[in-house]
Amino acid sequence: MSRNLLKLNGSKTEALLIGSKSTLTNSHITPASNIIIDGFPIPFAAQVKSLGVILDGSLSFAPHIQNNARTAFFHLRNISRLRSSLSQPSTEILVHSFVTSRIDYCNALLTGLPIKLLNRLQIIQNSAARIITGFLYATSLRCCMEASLVFRLHERGPEVVREVLLERGWEEYDEEEREEEDWNLYWRGSAFRNSEYLNLMPWQRLNHHPKTVGITRKDCLARNLRRMRTTFGSSLYDFSPTAFILPNDYTRFLSEYNKVTRGPSACWICKPVDLSRGRGIFIFEDMRELVYDCPVIVQRYISNPLLISGYKFDLRIYVCVKSFHPLTVYIHQEGLVRFATEKYNLSSLHNLYAHLTNTSINKFSPFYKSEKESVGRGCKWTMSKFRHFLQSQDINELLLWQRINNIVTLTLLTIAPTAPSCPNCVELLGFDILIDAEFKPWLLEVNYSPALTLDCQADITVKRGLIGDLIDLMNYKLTDSLRERAFQRQGYNKPCIHAQHASPVSIPSITKYQKRRNQSLQTLPKIKTHHHPEQINQRQHAFAAVYQRHLPPVHLNKKYASKVVAANKSDTDDRTSNLILGPQSRPDVSVVNRQTWPDRAPWLTDNRSLRVSEVTNYDDTETEAEADVSSSLPEIPHRGLGFRREKLPDIY
Repeated sequence: MSRNLLKLNGSKTEALLIGSKSTLTNSHITPASNIIIDGFPIPFAAQVKSLGVILDGSLSFAPHIQNNARTAFFHLRNISRLRSSLSQPSTEILVHSFVTSRIDYCNALLTGLPIKLLNRLQIIQNSAARIITGFLYATSLRCCMEASLVFRLHERGPEVVREVLLERGWEEYDEEEREEEDWNLYWRGSAFRNSEYLNLMPWQRLNHHPKTVGITRKDCLARNLRRMRTTFGSSLYDFSPTAFILPNDYTRFLSEYNKVTRGPSACWICKPVDLSRGRGIFIFEDMRELVYDCPVIVQRYISNPLLISGYKFDLRIYVCVKSFHPLTVYIHQEGLVRFATEKYNLSSLHNLYAHLTNTSINKFSPFYKSEKESVGRGCKWTMSKFRHFLQSQDINELLLWQRINNIVTLTLLTIAPTAPSCPNCVELLGFDILIDAEFKPWLLEVNYSPALTLDCQADITVKRGLIGDLIDLMNYKLTDSLRERAFQRQGYNKPCIHAQHASPVSIPSITKYQKRRNQSLQTLPKIKTHHHPEQINQRQHAFAAVYQRHLPPVHLNKKYASKVVAANKSDTDDRTSNLILGPQSRPDVSVVNRQTWPDRAPWLTDNRSLRVSEVTNYDDTETEAEADVSSSLPEIPHRGLGFRREKLPDIY
């Protein structure tokens, strides 16, 4: 040691005698023996630890395996306690960090060891696999590893759904190889039959809720919004243009038409009630141009839309309804902005390329592939690009998104009380929102099975992430792939759909016209928005919870009605002042700046318009009445990394 200029640290030095059992038995070395090195007595140890590996005298590695097993099961027990609140990817990360990495360390040294020792490590891996997948201990590991989720796609189903699910490890349903009920998700563009809902098994899910035609068909939507407007007042349901269903409402339409026969307010738009993709739509000003051969809906044309460099646009908002009882709504943070391909001009009402934003129409425009000012090529933006554009114009967008959230919720409330309860269904809807010159959003229509074709890069960016987030929102587990699990755990022998029984808290007299509006307001659910603008760019592909509330209990109706009435009165006063101070001309977003915009849209700078920096410091203290209401309404827990609940002030 001294010759090599080394000094021995006796307190940190151990000696290990390695040999076979017979050699160690016949040797005269006892546990009390030691070896003298450089004048230091070094005792012999039964086992030593070197670079994380525990070595024993016979190199059996039994102490090393026993120590790893003890530590691994300690971490697995802790992870299993948290499993209910963890997603599967998060669980995998924890297991790989605390368990797999430990048993894989220097595993080449374990080659050739007896099966009895290696089985200890196999048991650890089996337990880790069951915790990740959620299988019971009694389930064989083979089922755990070989089982996979199966999707069934209708012949007209979107191809992007197939691509995303296959990338996620799903298998496509094959009638020849699988049993009739051996699938987990059935996706189709059209509606399902009642028998398909009644025969639905617990491990199966459909991409449509039953009886949503009340908002997805144009005439039904107009009829339901009219009833809600009559029941709850026009100040609450003022986000839809005046509409008439022809031929039934022809007399009423004629009376409204004769009030204004000239000017921008005299323009009307006619749409077939059961067609999509802009088919059969035309705009007219002269009554003699109104010709139809099928049921149509005639709406007052919004003649003062917000423009970007002279081009009209609307927003396609993707909404997921997980449940109607309780009503649980999510809005995807990414969407589409659809542009007309020719500049807006009221003097040419027959030019659909200037007035309609449907991609199925504008892709045939001669200007579709040309470079348009600010818009660029094509006719679509992503919603994130639109947000960046608003920020570049110094426009506070928070109140706009809050109002859009409320439009979505109030629209869904028109059918929520009468919709059947089907927990195994999920609905993806496309809300078309138009913004007018005063930055007020208008609901144009609600699309059943919104188009998922990939026509441009914006479609690829938005729709692939949309489908992936929708699958995550369904919260599938690998245990759903075993058909027997439902019978083993639940003894399920009844259909997964049942009619919602009438209850005192359902919205009353939706199908009747009530004159007692103040009493009707008692049952209107309070709207909570959970939208945080600071996280929009960080969560471009995630759903945000917009509404997760049961209807209020009956004993809170009195307190609740006064709050709603006060909120409506305040909101009506604000809108009245905006109408008086608002502009008579239509602004162009591309030339709006902070100095000129408040004069054009004063409500953007009122007390309810919060800046991003103010949202995080928002005082969420509740009054006594609010605390009573909040304590009685059960909260629905959130799971997963893509969802977050934020408390913001109520708009209504």
